[in-house]
Amino acid sequence: MGYPHPSHAGETPVLSQYFGDREAITLDGWRKRGGYNGLQKALSMSPSEIVDVVKASGLRGRGGAGFPTGIKWSFMKPGDGKPHYLCCNADESEPGTFKDREIMRWTPHALVEGCAIGAYAIGAETAYIYIRGEFTEPLARMRAAVREAYDAGILGKNAMGTGKRIDIVIHKGAGAYICGEETAMMNSIEGRRGNPRIKPPFPAVSGVFAQPTTINNVETLVAVPHIIVRGAEWYKGLSLSSPKSTGSKLFSVCGNIAKPGNYEVTLGFSFKDFLYDLCGGPLPGRKFKAIIPGGISVPIQTMEEAEATKMDYEGFVEQGSMLGSGGVIVFDDQQNMVKQIARAARFFAHESCAQCTQCREGTAWTTKIMERIRDGEGTAEDLDTLFSIADNMTGKTICVLSDSCAVPVVSGINKFRSEFEALIKKPTFHPVTAAVA
Repeated sequence: MGYPHPSHAGETPVLSQYFGDREAITLDGWRKRGGYNGLQKALSMSPSEIVDVVKASGLRGRGGAGFPTGIKWSFMKPGDGKPHYLCCNADESEPGTFKDREIMRWTPHALVEGCAIGAYAIGAETAYIYIRGEFTEPLARMRAAVREAYDAGILGKNAMGTGKRIDIVIHKGAGAYICGEETAMMNSIEGRRGNPRIKPPFPAVSGVFAQPTTINNVETLVAVPHIIVRGAEWYKGLSLSSPKSTGSKLFSVCGNIAKPGNYEVTLGFSFKDFLYDLCGGPLPGRKFKAIIPGGISVPIQTMEEAEATKMDYEGFVEQGSMLGSGGVIVFDDQQNMVKQIARAARFFAHESCAQCTQCREGTAWTTKIMERIRDGEGTAEDLDTLFSIADNMTGKTICVLSDSCAVPVVSGINKFRSEFEALIKKPTFHPVTAAVA
């Protein structure tokens, strides 16, 4: 895997180096670009050595939670006599996020290789890649890549001639946002309704088919072969900021911005430079108003906050939000934030699995109130009601979908309250009643 050559000043294409390169889609093309060198090297190492390298690299989960990957892998105990499983979360249903599907479209063998290394490292012979059902092209590409890998002896009972077994199964989802939650995804793989499970037990103890399981995001696993080939120090050296945020990161950019698309930068990059230089700034004659930096379920940033942010896990938190999945949604001065937040609330109400009362009822009531305010029929008491509902939804359910609905509502009211108040129906003044009083 040759060292990346930035295509735009400030970008660091490692995972995205071959986006748009049709030859990289096939096995032959991928091997010519250094593909499967990482797996070859990993299979000559012990599982614990792989885990130690990934742990030393500082790689953190790229799906949203940001948990250190090496530490997550260390929870698994190869040789415990139980079948282990790796599940790759390729559901990518978070609005504003579209990086994983591009990885699967252009470099499907990179994901096959990452899954194979991850499976071997945690003592798993089988890995599941759970792909969102609407991703028809990525599904076709991944299925073809897995077939090629089996035909070439890369996968199977004698992976790369080492005598080690690694199987990969492509599992097509049915379009449920909730199945992006790791335990709901495991239920779906088992053929059950995609409802989240209560934890503990955690997946590393009792996951898919009640066996030890690790769940990783597409982007996380695709980074692993690079780390194995180039080393932990190389990966740590990509960081521009905190030693807790290492490597490069893909950010999906959409909304009111001149150059939407996927961009890969080293963590710690200036968010202001990212938005105005790399992404081209606002559309002609407009100004930026607000940013959702990590997918729709993270707090909204004002432009003052966004322009002061370093693009890493700590930097976004310091400026009132989260890195999340890296789905950057941009709003300009032509947008009404009440309308946009009401759309977000309706999405979460629609996607709730309805298992928890606080989520089932809370997302529905939040949506009704938000849309009432949007339509000019809200009251001043509605804002207090929304805060109360959000408090009852946050941290009180099996998964964080209800929290995800509450977050943009609360941050939106706190940061753009004037837009809410401008739409709230003012009480009618009755002179006679006032005189009597």
